[in-house]
Parts: sequence; structure tokens; C-alpha cells
Amino acid sequence: MNIYLPIAEMSVNGLLIVLISGAIGFFSGMVGVGGGFIMTPALIFMGVPPPVAVATQASQITASSMSGVIAHARRRAVDLRMGLLITIGGVVGSTFGVWVFAWMKFLGQLDFLISMFYVFFLGIIGALMGWESVAALRRRAAGGPPARRRRKRGFAHRLPLRMRFPQSGLYISAIPPLGIGVVTGVLAAIMGVGGGFIAVPAMIYLLRMPTNVVVGTSLFSIIIIAALVTVLQSAQTQTVDLVLAALLIVGGVVGAQLGARVGARLKAEELRVILSVVVLGTALRLLWDLIATPAELYVLGS
Repeated sequence: MNIYLPIAEMSVNGLLIVLISGAIGFFSGMVGVGGGFIMTPALIFMGVPPPVAVATQASQITASSMSGVIAHARRRAVDLRMGLLITIGGVVGSTFGVWVFAWMKFLGQLDFLISMFYVFFLGIIGALMGWESVAALRRRAAGGPPARRRRKRGFAHRLPLRMRFPQSGLYISAIPPLGIGVVTGVLAAIMGVGGGFIAVPAMIYLLRMPTNVVVGTSLFSIIIIAALVTVLQSAQTQTVDLVLAALLIVGGVVGAQLGARVGARLKAEELRVILSVVVLGTALRLLWDLIATPAELYVLGS
């Protein structure tokens, strides 16, 4: 079932995209990330131009995140106050990120910028999460007590504008969540991701939020950030392909619901191991594409 994508100016297998989107939506609902850091490279690997893949993927992230939040909200596993703060920062970051996206597109360096961002951020985050998660699994296998994240007073407690977050059991400054939102918004605009692969580790390791609350809270903030990126990209760069977006949404919404149910049955260490493996695998594939000799050294363009 081949479908023509007008903005991408190419034909793709529609059923294949729906199936891949469903699988990534399942992963999104399970570990609390938007899934864009997998879907965007997958679209690029399938031949979709990087600017179109980045801009269009944000719409799918919005739909799958909404589906995942509904499932987590039923279990009261969403910190709305924390999510709103991250979202406010995300609005600022995504607005700036879309401006950078349009500027790099004008300079003709957008494809390279997208790939480098993926390799850098995914490589670092995947390695750190993998190291910590494997250590935790080894301790559990050896029968030792799990490492406890001490609730000592850190920089988030010393900064001004402290707030209480009853759902997460925290009393910290509002500045770090806002900062996480800004970074998430910038990456959402430039990389076509929801930013969950940044926000989830940051909420766990920097803010010391409980893992069961992090997943739903991350998806909640992703909804608004990704929706704003979709609107801004469509208005400023005209790179949102509605046909491709519809295919991605169909699979992503269904997959996110199933993934949220499975994720509720897994332990925190297992979720982080799964996330780190996928993140590192994606980074290595993109790095290989950057350094490998292309099949055609020269491309003639009009």
C-alpha cells in the first residue's frame, strides 16, 4: 500500500509506517518518552527528508503522548504541578528552537545539525542511563539492597522560588523544572522529539522524582510542547506533511495505550535498561551514517 507524501515528494509504504509508529508508540507509553528520537531517525532511514521528518514527527508525539497520559492519569501517576512548570519552560524553548531550525535550514546545514544533535545527546544519555541501570540490576541479582536516591538538600533546594509538589513528595525550587522545560523545548524543535529522553533522566536524577510519577508527568509536558512545535514548524518552515502525520498518529495512539499497561508491570531498573539500549542503538546507527562512505559520492541537484 504505497502512499504519496506531498511535502516529502516521495512514495512510502503506508502500512509499514503505521506498524513502525505503533511499535514506537508502545515504547513511548511504556517508558514515558515521546518516541520521536526513534521515529525521526527511522523516517530518515526510510528516505524522508530530515526537515520533514523532524517537523511532522512532532504531531505524532502529541497524539501518542496524549494517549499515554490518559492511561497514567487513571492510576494517578501524573504530577500536574511539575508538568505545568516543565511545559512553561518548554514553550519558551520550543519557540527559540523553531527559530534556530529555520535559520539552519536557510543556511543549508539542517541535515548535519539534526544528525549531530542526535549522536551527541543520545550517546551521552544512553551511556549514563545504561551504566546506572546495569549496576542496579547487578545489585539486585547479588541480593544486595537497591541503591537509594538520598533526599539530601541539593541545588534545587537552595535556589529561590521553592514550591511543594505533593504528588512527587518534593519541596524544591521551580527554576530547575523550568530549565528542564527550556532544554526539552529546544530539542523538540530541532530534533523532532518530545524531549522525554532528556526530561525523564533529569526528573529522576536531578529532581529526585519517583519513577512511577516521572513517566506520566513527562508525557503530560510533552503534549503541549510537541503540539506547539507542530504549529510553529507548519507556519514558519512549511515542512509538516499532513499525510505522513496521519499515518504516524494512527499507529502511535494505539501503541501508547498498550505500552502504558505493560510499563506499569515493569520495575524501574528494567525500564531504564530498555530505554538506554534503544537510545544507544539509535545514536550508533546515526554516527555510522555520518562517518561511513556513501554509496554515491556526488548528488546532482536542480
